[in-house]
Amino acid sequence: MSKIQMKTPLVEMDGDEMTRVIWQQIKDIVILPFVDLKSEYYDLGLVNRDATDDQVTIDSANRTKELGVAVKCATITPNAQRMTEYNLKNMWKSPNGTIRAMLDGTVFRSPIIVNGINPFVSCWKKPITIARHAYGDVYKNSELRVDGPAKAEIVVTYPDGRVDRKDIFDFKAPGVIQGMHNTDKSIESFARSCFTYALDIKQDLWFATKDTISKTYDHRFKDIFADVFENEFKTKFEEAGIEYFYTLIDDAVARIMRSEGGILWACKNYDGDVMSDMLASACGSLAMMTSVLVSPDGVYEYEAAHGTVTRHYYKYLKGEATSTNPMATLFAWTGALRKRGQMDELPELVDFADRLEKASIDTIEEGTITGDLKNLIDVPTKNVVNTEDFLKAIAAKL
Repeated sequence: MSKIQMKTPLVEMDGDEMTRVIWQQIKDIVILPFVDLKSEYYDLGLVNRDATDDQVTIDSANRTKELGVAVKCATITPNAQRMTEYNLKNMWKSPNGTIRAMLDGTVFRSPIIVNGINPFVSCWKKPITIARHAYGDVYKNSELRVDGPAKAEIVVTYPDGRVDRKDIFDFKAPGVIQGMHNTDKSIESFARSCFTYALDIKQDLWFATKDTISKTYDHRFKDIFADVFENEFKTKFEEAGIEYFYTLIDDAVARIMRSEGGILWACKNYDGDVMSDMLASACGSLAMMTSVLVSPDGVYEYEAAHGTVTRHYYKYLKGEATSTNPMATLFAWTGALRKRGQMDELPELVDFADRLEKASIDTIEEGTITGDLKNLIDVPTKNVVNTEDFLKAIAAKL
């Protein structure tokens, strides 16, 4: 069988632990037998990030800007325990946060819908997409431990020497402080990406923050969204028959739990991180969630929305077979291949991505599943297999 040919490479960002193992299995079993894969490889595993002082992450993001499409494996964001485990030189920042900041993009996450896996929220009938702002806030914060009695202030110094300052707190005893930032430019890019994506999928757009409490920081998000909508998208939304509205984040949570779905819900960075995991769990599994970072100038980076599955990796190192769900990582590959095919006008590559996704869903719906889905799916017979055999079952359908 002749393989599908690619014109332009995509950026391939390898990762860590169990997802790194699955990454290679996906390539070997369901991609390379069918596609003459062209990719430029960057090893974002923690060992190599430490060896390159995280330059590899920056290089991969810059190359993604040039090639337009990337696919990324899950990676470790180290904590104190990881510092010791990997003997790291530095507690490196989240590679996802670095890439998101460099691309100035928005993350869109949506559940993979499978017959037989019903959302725990019974009224949800349609997919809900979470749009997560991908810059700043707690992911680019500055923090200080306050050792004892002290006065904490925010100080802003302008080039002309003007200084603005505001009290944070008068500490009488030890504590902590945190400073966050965002930029009008990034918020505007976030808003445009959300409005554009809502028009693409023809769904109502909700945006939610807490401007009643954060009267400057969150209110700035609210105002920019309103300005971009009124000046650039209001007429287009009316013509498409969809709506945009703003609400408080707690009100949005209450509304979403009573809705039937079919909504694009835009959230700030941390809110989107939390709510996308909530949505994934409510729809069955964290491994059943697509995730794509889209920049304002049309650069796409596809990734799994979950972590590196450390517990399974330790079992794998002992020689034990694991039944780790590869669907989110698999759909990162199909998303990247589809987008590469669309950009390069290769309908056969687009078709392959569609067929691979259908084969994956059909495999699950017919009862061949990984262990995490055993108690979630309602099918006549269930055949729980390890990850490699699950991928082989998909390959057989292809």
